[in-house]
Amino acid sequence: MTDPHAAAVPSLADAPLPAVGVSVARLPPMTRRLPTGREAIRFAVCAALLLLITTPLVAVFAQGFAAADGLWAHLLQTVFWTYVSNTLMLCLGVGLITGIAGTGTAWLVTMFRFPGRQLFEWALVLPLAMPAYVLAYAYTDLLQFTGPVQTLLRQLTGVRYGEYWFPQVHSLGGAVFVLGFALYPYVYLLARAAFNEQSVCALEVSRTLGCSPAATLWRVALPLARPAIATGVTFALMETLADFGAVKYFEVPTYTTGIYRAWFATANPTVASQLASALLLFVFVVFAAERLSRRAGRHRHTSNRYRSLRHDRLRGIAAAAAIVACILPLACGFVLPAATLFAMAAHSGGDLLSTPRLIELARDTVLLGAIASVVIITCAVVALYALRGGRSLLARLAAMVCSIGYATPGVVIGIGILIAIGALDRLLATGLQQAFGISAGMLLGGTLAAITYGCLVRFFAVAYGPLEAAMAKIKPSYEDAARLLRGSSTSVLRHVHLPLMRSSLMIAALIVCVDVMKELPATMILRPFNFDTLATEAFQLATTERLDAAAVPSLLIVAAGLLPVILLCREVRRSRPGQG
Repeated sequence: MTDPHAAAVPSLADAPLPAVGVSVARLPPMTRRLPTGREAIRFAVCAALLLLITTPLVAVFAQGFAAADGLWAHLLQTVFWTYVSNTLMLCLGVGLITGIAGTGTAWLVTMFRFPGRQLFEWALVLPLAMPAYVLAYAYTDLLQFTGPVQTLLRQLTGVRYGEYWFPQVHSLGGAVFVLGFALYPYVYLLARAAFNEQSVCALEVSRTLGCSPAATLWRVALPLARPAIATGVTFALMETLADFGAVKYFEVPTYTTGIYRAWFATANPTVASQLASALLLFVFVVFAAERLSRRAGRHRHTSNRYRSLRHDRLRGIAAAAAIVACILPLACGFVLPAATLFAMAAHSGGDLLSTPRLIELARDTVLLGAIASVVIITCAVVALYALRGGRSLLARLAAMVCSIGYATPGVVIGIGILIAIGALDRLLATGLQQAFGISAGMLLGGTLAAITYGCLVRFFAVAYGPLEAAMAKIKPSYEDAARLLRGSSTSVLRHVHLPLMRSSLMIAALIVCVDVMKELPATMILRPFNFDTLATEAFQLATTERLDAAAVPSLLIVAAGLLPVILLCREVRRSRPGQG
């Protein structure tokens, strides 16, 4: 009879050798074997994953080697350095705002007690539900010449237009302001989780050595939380590089808008691909630099003893300053824009979209979000289950590739998919013409499948990350027990892993669905004819100066983003070890 444990018994080649100075890595090449059985399946899934995720990016690089017909030299002489300088200034400003606002508010609500602290704990995450382009629409209506702020200013002071200076929201500074207060929750969430996980012993030792609360933050807490803060700022910078709606609406020429303009305005895919390739290389350099900077030091907790953090009570001026510091980013990132959108919708009159049109937009948006989330979650589960237990180089490489799509701007992904799907459509059309005499046009381009593919490349990491963390918490003994009962791989996945991961699956699917519903550039590039979502409709209305009409679809997008934000707040609250 076949031993059921035979598959789990390590071979001699895998077993540790006696202490004779020889390691497994030094075995002669003849002992290496090709992957068989379950390893072959893992290899095939990893290869398919790598091919699926990287095909649009490879297509962008490949298209960039074609001739540019002299347009690239024209860009270098005219607008290229404007794109680069504006993008760098935008990233610098957003990095400063998100780093200071996110880290400062996270430290305040984690370490101190003051009036409203429990409210700020979850409310400071609310700007995540507000896309940057929606903030741009709201602040344009709020701060424009006919808006309530300038109107009130003229009424109170009696000055007329042209007699006073007022900052222009449609500027680089306005884009920095909007993106900074829209993206600071990335830093806030990760910094607060890092502060929550810190040992009380390290903080108390610094206080016994005479450190003030500010010195404890600067010399102990920040170094320990540095990887999390750097990751949060990196996420914010990646979103800044990928942003299209806010900077395009503010008419700020950045690198992303330059790629879009090169593709659609000049109808030159080669130049657009070359610009996109340079941006991808810059993204990879940023990631590599951030990783290398972590190797310069170690940020580890020196104690495994965890107990409730001591919250120092703030009184008087200190409490008032903490309240103001928490209210400012919350008001700029959520309260003021939401109130402005409600006022715009209330005073729009007959400029509102009709109810049938809103229903159609909501239907198409939910349909796209549901289809994309099912496809992305399915691919993430299959890839994760194939990689479980595998320690090959390809498995590690596939896990690293998962983050590439999320760090890539939607414009670049859209262009890469257009190039790849266009080549595939031409190949299919030629084959059908030669084999059956059928004249076929675009079969995949401009379809819902193209948008779904773009969302898969863009948001695969969003689903893979939470599911990987959930899978890591499942004890291997559960799987071993199921296999002892003669359970197949599919049966173990269906009856063991998926039930234990049910909560994480729901949260990941919800977050992916909302991200797909908010995605603007990839949807605009890949959507079928006469197919609009709430995001694309709001953008089109805003660019044609119909801000009041854009208020309702913008509010629907914000409402859809509130539920995953609330779930994120719950997870952060439970993040401290030993805390229910």
